[in-house]
This record gives sequence, structure tokens and C-alpha cells, in this order.
Amino acid sequence: MSEKITFAVIGAGHIGKRHATMVERHPEGQLVAMVDTDPARQAEVEAFGVPFFPSMEAYLASGPKADVVCICTPNGFHAEQAMLALESGSHVVCEKPMALSKADCERIIYKSLQTSKLVFCVMQNRYSPPSLWLKEMVSEKRLGEIFLVQINCYWNRDDRYYKAGTWKGDQALDGGTLFTQFSHFIDIMYWLFGDIKNIHGRFMDFNHQHLTQFEDSGLIHFDFMNGGAGTLNYSTAVWDTNLESSITIIGEKGSIKVGGQYMNEVEYCHVQDYEMPELAPSSPANDYGHYKGSAANHHFIFENVIDTIKGKTFATTNALEGLKVVEIIERIYSLREQARIKN
Repeated sequence: MSEKITFAVIGAGHIGKRHATMVERHPEGQLVAMVDTDPARQAEVEAFGVPFFPSMEAYLASGPKADVVCICTPNGFHAEQAMLALESGSHVVCEKPMALSKADCERIIYKSLQTSKLVFCVMQNRYSPPSLWLKEMVSEKRLGEIFLVQINCYWNRDDRYYKAGTWKGDQALDGGTLFTQFSHFIDIMYWLFGDIKNIHGRFMDFNHQHLTQFEDSGLIHFDFMNGGAGTLNYSTAVWDTNLESSITIIGEKGSIKVGGQYMNEVEYCHVQDYEMPELAPSSPANDYGHYKGSAANHHFIFENVIDTIKGKTFATTNALEGLKVVEIIERIYSLREQARIKN
């Protein structure tokens, strides 16, 4: 397959424009359409020089056919829009989370099998040099038996982020802190160590009562099905700016900590008979003005999507892995709902 892979982007916000830019920069990618329900966005994307549609339905009815549809809309729309794209005969690239329930993820996977189309889930933190190094360390069992894993995610999301009239903070469209802010780090945990069991948790809302319909902080502990125990501590109640996203691993033959604001710096490595190599520099964080998010690794995503469709490789984050991240979050949040019922 030598022709270009064509893309349509659903959602023309910051991430949607990033998807469009990544497609345009790839020599084997071609952008054919942009879609957004906000008419003001049309002027914002004129530079891409492709047709603009006011809804996904309008695009599917009269727009140019795309090999791949990118879903870059609020979380609560991902499942239905992925289904529409698959039914139209396109592959799907879906921003995290794949959906807000395991059941909806299963519907997407079933439809992808029916239509013989691929679903790629955007979990770009896997491409950061420290993440790739951790995967190598764990896969090669350089730490021996894994004893303890601690993940800390401490970010700022205040009224500059949760603005009235937007989808952010709305339970049905946002889903919650773990879905929107920290699913990337749950993905890294699952990618490295597998599934979890015996989950226990506490949930708090320190300063978001008038901003969101869900908690801003949680303390979660669990066991890994492959052995070892773990904790996940998270909060968006940090004052003014993001503090930390880190993972500490205590193993039979050594200890590692990867930290920094975005799990992008190796802070400690002391492993038996092992010398730490020099890693490639990490990509900068996505910059949204007054706040920042995870690493800007979307170019790796589109390289993988195009190469996979052309039969050169396989999807680095497939639909089943996207489902597992959603399922883990759903199981954690079931504890939150149980606590609400008790109270």
C-alpha cells in the first residue's frame, strides 16, 4: 500500500488540532475533513484547508471518506462516535479514555471485529524514553520479583480549567479525575505489571465541590495479579501548578523511581549488576496555557497508526488494552459509589 492514509478529525479543540497537525506532518498521511459542533472553530481550523462539518452525522452524510476517523471530543461522546466511524467503514483513533464504561468498550470491540477495522487508543506516555526503559527493565526481570509499586499523581486543576458551561467536571461527559487526568498513568501501570485485584480506596473532595461532580483526590491500594502490591495516590487539588507524576518500584534486586511532573525523569536507579544507560530526552509536556498535561508524543501515535494500516507493524495500544484501562478505573470507582451509598 503506497497511497496516503486519509484522516478525518472529530473535535477541533486543542487535541483535535494536534491530531490534524500530526497527520499533515506525516508524509504518508492526508487530512480530508475537520468536524466540530462549535461554529467558531471553523475559523480556527481554516489553515488546514479541508472541509469543515458542524456534526459527525453531517460529515458522514456528505463528507469525503476517510481511512481513519480520529475521535477528539469530550469523553462521554467517544463510544457512540467510535461506533459511527466503524459502521461507516473507517478505522478509529480514539483519545483517552476509549469510553466511560467497560460495556461501551466491549461494544466498540465487537463492532470493530464485525467491520474488520482497527481501533487505536491514544496512550502516548508509553513512548516516553523513561517508560520504554521501565518496560525493558520489567520485561527482562532485572528487578527480580516485584514487591511494591507506588504511583503518585499530584496535579493542579482549578477554576481556570473547570470553567462553567464546558464539559469538564460534568460526570456524564468527563467521567472523573482518573478518566480525564490520570488514565495515562493507569495505562503505564497495566502495561508494566498487568491487572490488579483486592482493590481498596478512599476518595476525598478537598476544593472542587463547586467545580466538579466528582472527587478531586483518592488513595487506592491493591495487589497485582502477577505478584506484588501497589498504591495509587492522586489529586487535582494541588495549588497553582502540577507537582508530580511518579512511579516507584521496589523489587527483589533493586529499586527505581521515575518522577518529574509527568513521569519523565529517572530520579533513582539502584539495581544489582546494572549500570543505568543514558536515555534519550523526553518530549515536552502538552502546553494548554495555564496548565500542562502529559508528554507531547502524538507523532509516535500517528507513525504507528499509518504503519499498522500499511501492514508494517502492529498497534502499540490496541482496543483490548484501552478496555482494560477503563475497566480498572471502573472497578476503582465502584468503591467510590459504594461509599456514597453507605453514607
